[in-house]
Formats: sequence, C-alpha cells, structure tokens
Amino acid sequence: MRKVSKLLKSLSKSRQKGIAWLVDPEKKIDLNQFGWVKDSGLDLILVGGSTASARDFNNTVRALKQIAGEIPVCIFPGSHLHLSDEADAILFMGLISGRNPEFLISHQVKAAPEVARLGLEVLPTGYILVNQGELLSVHSASQTLPLSNEDPSLAKATALAGKFLGMRYFYLDAGSGASIPVHPTVISEVKSAVKTPLIVGGGLGTTEKIRAAFDAGADLVVLGNSIEKDAGFLDEVLATKRWYNLSLNIN
Repeated sequence: MRKVSKLLKSLSKSRQKGIAWLVDPEKKIDLNQFGWVKDSGLDLILVGGSTASARDFNNTVRALKQIAGEIPVCIFPGSHLHLSDEADAILFMGLISGRNPEFLISHQVKAAPEVARLGLEVLPTGYILVNQGELLSVHSASQTLPLSNEDPSLAKATALAGKFLGMRYFYLDAGSGASIPVHPTVISEVKSAVKTPLIVGGGLGTTEKIRAAFDAGADLVVLGNSIEKDAGFLDEVLATKRWYNLSLNIN
C-alpha cells in the first residue's frame, strides 16, 4: 500500500498541512514512553538522519512500528545501511544542494538492490540543506555546505534541477539543532517552482515558525528534538495544524 506518497500528494493537492516526527536512532531514546503517539494526530514518523549502526536503525524502526498504530513509518536514510523491511516507505534522497558524490549517487547505488528486494515504497526525493550559515551535524556527516537563506534563487534553481531529473518530492532542511529555520521566502520560491509535495524541517521550535513555514508553502513540517524534550509542544503544534486546516476549509 502506497501510504506515504498518497499522504504527501493529498496534502499538497488539498493545501492541508501535516506534521512529522523525526526519530534519530543514534540518540537511543526510550520509545516505550511514547506509546501515546498513535493517538496524537501525527501524520508521519521519519527514522534516520544519523550515523547509527544498521542494527540500531532496524531496532528503532521495529520499536516505532509497535507504537505508531496507523501512522506510517518512513526511512530518512543517513547512509545505504539505513534500511529496514519493517518500514512502510523510504525517502530515496539525493543531496542535490551538495557536491559530494557519496550522497549524490554512491550511497543510492549501494542501497538500490536491497531497497528493491525489501519492496519498500520508494519516494524519489530532492534533499536540500538551507540555513543561515550554521554548520551542524548533517553538514559534517555529508561533508557539504548548506545553501544560504539569503539566496532563494539558488535554492529554487537547485530544486528545479531536481525536478527535471525526475525527483517527485522535496525536503528543505536547516539541519537538526538549527537556530534559524529555512526562510519562508526560500520555501515559497521552491514550492512555486516545483509544485510538488514539499517537506520542511530544522529549527522549527515554535508554533510561529511552523505557521510561517505553512504560510510559505510547506506541506509537511518535521519536528524532532522539540517533541522529545516537551511532549506538550506537540499538542500546541497539532492544535496549530488543526486551526490552519480548519481555516482553509472555512475560506
């Protein structure tokens, strides 16, 4: 069942908004304390974005499937080792904002036969790092520099190149722990150019920032540390989502 592509396409087409939780296996958090997640109203759970071992990665996916209920669990791979037959889908990503061949094509080539064997739902995704010049763990791991929030035209051109190469989904990421998220102008420029489902993450630590991302064109926003530190924040975020989606229906 094509759960994740159906979700993202539905959000983009209807202009409704979604919320995802990104879980990093490397942190080894106790997922048993998140049994309430299945009834929370989350739209998607992503797993990855780290240098975790293949064993830790698979164990995390398995643990999340036990608490997720009907929420799809999707792989957000940090390398070709981050695969699991227990996930519902994989963002098959190319780091198109960087020029490191390892993350443009090498890991993808290594992973492709196993992805095909596992029968995962595959979402061809253009992954673009954009922030205010901060160098975070994702930049160290990928050995690439982020695009600048001050240059929306470059982010737009990068996304267009990904679209012309056949990518159907896009992920704009400021990086885990970013103090400033992807700028709304960057989000707006990219969304207007690609007109496909757009995921935005990194630095979205307040409901005001999340609302700004929604207003600019993000279809799905991704939260990580903020949920793990304060479950009450997720309640605020989901209330913001409900208010936003209700206002669309009213208008």
